[in-house]
Amino acid sequence: MKIDGGISAHLRSTAASAKELERLGYSGGWTVETAHDPFLPLTLAAEHTEHLELGTSIAVAFARNPMTLANIGWDLQSYSKGRFILGLGSQIKPHITKRFSMEWSHPAARMREMILAIRAIWHTWQTGEPLAFRGEFYTHTLMTPFFTPDKRDLAEIGTPKIFLAGVGELMTEVAGEVCDGFICHGFTTERYLREVTIPALLRGRAKAGKTLEGFEIVGPSFVVTGNDQHEMNTAADATRQQIAFYGSTPAYSGVLELHGWDDLHGQLNSLSKQGKWAEMGSLITDEILNTFAVVGPPNHVAGELHRRYGDVIQRINFYAPYE
Repeated sequence: MKIDGGISAHLRSTAASAKELERLGYSGGWTVETAHDPFLPLTLAAEHTEHLELGTSIAVAFARNPMTLANIGWDLQSYSKGRFILGLGSQIKPHITKRFSMEWSHPAARMREMILAIRAIWHTWQTGEPLAFRGEFYTHTLMTPFFTPDKRDLAEIGTPKIFLAGVGELMTEVAGEVCDGFICHGFTTERYLREVTIPALLRGRAKAGKTLEGFEIVGPSFVVTGNDQHEMNTAADATRQQIAFYGSTPAYSGVLELHGWDDLHGQLNSLSKQGKWAEMGSLITDEILNTFAVVGPPNHVAGELHRRYGDVIQRINFYAPYE
């Protein structure tokens, strides 16, 4: 199992955090798209590392278009000498329409088409064949030599891997069909992974005539740990808040329903609309916390993660929403 870490998206600390991950022996480093752009820091990370895989977990796909993502992916793959992973996610409708002022419709079908369009653009750049992608959501039919990157950039290393994040079955099937890997949302339990996520990925792979061989799954990874009881309590409180935040989101309610916690989503959603964020965490019981997170001292974490997920995931990135 590959163990990944987070790379600071704050440009003043990106280089140092990437170098530290590589020094410690991590397999990969990921940026997130929250308060900073997820792509720009990876240029610095690539410059200051030699072996670390570099990816976005995630970049918001629907805040951009296929041509933009194709350009960014091509350049980062070239500069990192083949170490870049284009990790995409849909985000939820309010963020796309109200924060990014972009269009939202049929997210799974749109995501599938976006990824196919990116691959079509890369194919044109590599082969010189005319660009002729026509879909329901995206159309790309113009590419002149002036706008075509030098195909020698990726001649030996190939185009980037594309990973997709998701929770719902339709988006997960899309990942299985058209992607190279899947990023489990932090709001995923072992049971949900085995009973919902894996079967959906297998259906997607079957559509493409493929198996899970060579396909990478980045596992769920909430971890509650600390060196003493005070640190453990602090970690538990912060993780309860994060689980509660995700549990309030309608798109993720299926995870709670699978475990018989149907009423919890409504309670959390109601509190979130009232801005009662602190109260939300108190609804996350010890049972719920231990279902979503590995809880224990540092020397307990690796063994428990391996017990839960060792046979079904290929890499993991710890999710610890606390200092």
